[in-house]
Amino acid sequence: MKSGRRRTWGMVPLILGLLLLWQILPADSQSPAPPQTRPAIYEFGRKLCPICHQMEQVLKAVQERYPGQLEVRLLFIDEDIKLFRQFNIAIVPTQVFLDESGQEVFRHEGLLFREKLEKKLRELKFVRE
Repeated sequence: MKSGRRRTWGMVPLILGLLLLWQILPADSQSPAPPQTRPAIYEFGRKLCPICHQMEQVLKAVQERYPGQLEVRLLFIDEDIKLFRQFNIAIVPTQVFLDESGQEVFRHEGLLFREKLEKKLRELKFVRE
């Protein structure tokens, strides 16, 4: 019995080390997102996450209110793992705001209510009334 437990506990430092290494190694591509013609919000989420679903609805409403002024891109961890790593996404939902050149200018983790989102978009000059 004791040897089996010892072997299991011996794996814990190995697993923790591998997780740490995965976090600190450079992503497949450290280059910024490709240039765009308009600002963008990348919404990083998970399909089964209820808070992520709420955030998607907020983003869709904002995109409808400001047609053609910004791009909204929904990214899911099980489909877009390379971008999750490239942008160092730790929790979902996370919104990454990119300017016209594809450079990150702001990031928010968690649910962002519509009023605060619109205020931030105006502040960043992503939208105009």
